[in-house]
Amino acid sequence: MTLDQAQDLAAALGLPRFRGEQAWRWVHGKGAIAWDEMTNIGPEVRARLAEGAQIGTLTLAEVQRSKDGTKKLRFTTRDGYSIESVLIPDGEKTTQCISSQVGCAVDCQFCATAKLGLTRNLDAGEIADQVYRARALLAAEEPDRRITNLVYMGMGEPLHNYDNVMRSLRILTSDLGVGIGQRRITVSTAGLVPRLEKLGNEDVRPNLAVSLNASNDRVRDEIMPINKKWNIAKLLGALRAYPLEHRRRVTFEYVLLAGVNDSLADAADLAKLLRGHRCKVNIIPFNPHPEAGYTRPSPEAITAFQNECKRLGLPTYLRTPRGDDIDAACGQLANRSNGELLVPLRVKKRASPPAPNVD
Repeated sequence: MTLDQAQDLAAALGLPRFRGEQAWRWVHGKGAIAWDEMTNIGPEVRARLAEGAQIGTLTLAEVQRSKDGTKKLRFTTRDGYSIESVLIPDGEKTTQCISSQVGCAVDCQFCATAKLGLTRNLDAGEIADQVYRARALLAAEEPDRRITNLVYMGMGEPLHNYDNVMRSLRILTSDLGVGIGQRRITVSTAGLVPRLEKLGNEDVRPNLAVSLNASNDRVRDEIMPINKKWNIAKLLGALRAYPLEHRRRVTFEYVLLAGVNDSLADAADLAKLLRGHRCKVNIIPFNPHPEAGYTRPSPEAITAFQNECKRLGLPTYLRTPRGDDIDAACGQLANRSNGELLVPLRVKKRASPPAPNVD
């Protein structure tokens, strides 16, 4: 629940609205996982609130640790599904990559999550609770470290789960909860054009990252089938109209695939394509996994691609793989433990439930 919804619940139960706020602060500010932890609320009031709401938490089933300090957290939901989240330390900062769905329906060909198919959306509580459980883990293991940044780049397409993602953003940015600033949160999308237009009109608007990965429709059609519905021209048109606050830019993510989109000509086409956009490009060298028949370009090819983009005036940054030894890097999340899949993959995407209709 949002804070307003918690207050409305209290009123509907015949209680003062501030009782809803008290309970909400315990759950979303202090990470309470049981009613009896709420020591400033009497037992009769707690029992009344429990009639109208439940405190549902994810179960932290496994923590895998990378040699570079990255932690991959596997959670199980109340109905028994697995999702993954990743904690990435970087100096004094810690970024958490969180999931928005169980699986994914978008079917990007280089992504392991796509091979799971889509099972269901996560509700707002399940999205937010990934942060709370990770905070509790850090408090126990690294009490001087805190989560400073959030990226909705885990399992799932966030804009396919629009309402729950927006509700989770309102919860996580509230000053009465964990209070993570909007400028420290990034939502990534494969390019659902109508939802981009909707997001641009919201009062809570995080940083935006767009998974582009190609400079022409032929290649993007091949590696990202969503492009057949909303091609590059439609996507860039929506982004030109997207309201950006002062000094904010759209981030374009570009997964480099050897022999597919990594040539100097591709770099030149990309720079031309994005000319005039307030943007930057994050180059992501492909992170290998058994379900994709691609390879990572050589270090020399990666450097050459980046240098060509920069030479042509396109701000371009290289994202160093983190946690790839535990299948935690970008594009690798598929519920693996020690390299072994915990959930069978679906060989053909159409075996999954259809993606939500986006008008």
